[in-house]
Amino acid sequence: MFGRRKKKGAAEDAAGEPEQVVDGVDTEADDKVEDEGGRPRVRLEPEPRPDGPWDDSEVRDPAEGRVDLGGLLVPGVDGMELRVEVAGDAIVAATVVLRDSAIQLQAFAAPKREGIWGEVREEIGSGITQQGGIVDEVEGPLGWELRAQVPVQLPDGTGGFQVVRFVGVDGPRWFLRGVISGQGAVQPQAAGLLEQIFRDTVVVRGDGPMAPRDPIVLKLPNDAQMVPENVQQDDGTSRFSGGMGQLQRGPEITEVR
Repeated sequence: MFGRRKKKGAAEDAAGEPEQVVDGVDTEADDKVEDEGGRPRVRLEPEPRPDGPWDDSEVRDPAEGRVDLGGLLVPGVDGMELRVEVAGDAIVAATVVLRDSAIQLQAFAAPKREGIWGEVREEIGSGITQQGGIVDEVEGPLGWELRAQVPVQLPDGTGGFQVVRFVGVDGPRWFLRGVISGQGAVQPQAAGLLEQIFRDTVVVRGDGPMAPRDPIVLKLPNDAQMVPENVQQDDGTSRFSGGMGQLQRGPEITEVR
């Protein structure tokens, strides 16, 4: 994730360091920045989102049919398994697992008038290629995305690659990133339901000031149950981890619907 803590893995190394400017000051100077060559760059407004994902102000009843994780409201789908990633004392990501595919969802603060998905794609792609991975930028069902083969260490200690898709959408003062793994990444045409979950997700940014790229912190749903890692569910649902191995840093809280 984009964060202020130590990162692990190619995808996280590619996320870059967060900006140190707190979102909350609306000045004319905010409209222009300089690129690495000192040339002025006009900030681009976020693209329209006619099919979602949604801001909580855009949905009449955001909690209806969704699991309330505080900063994210995630659609409930029959047979899905919902996990959250715990980093220290904060919950920073949610992963929906459906059979042999998964999508990890993370929301971040963003500047008032600028979409950041374009530059985030460049950072992720650069970080992966620097570590020996392969990245293709394509226009998919959710807009521009990265389809990547990321270097990983296999269980037997040898090196291999994990196929993943990085998708993202800019919203009003937030950015939602998804990491699709499993068969939904290997065969993108099989990821329709995961893509719909991404579109139907609601982001609750809040009104408080946040630095761009700071994670929007999540909370546990009221009826969540702790499930130890590496324990197979009795109901036969998949335990595919997905999400670049990021779910191995803390306890998993699982809700099966």
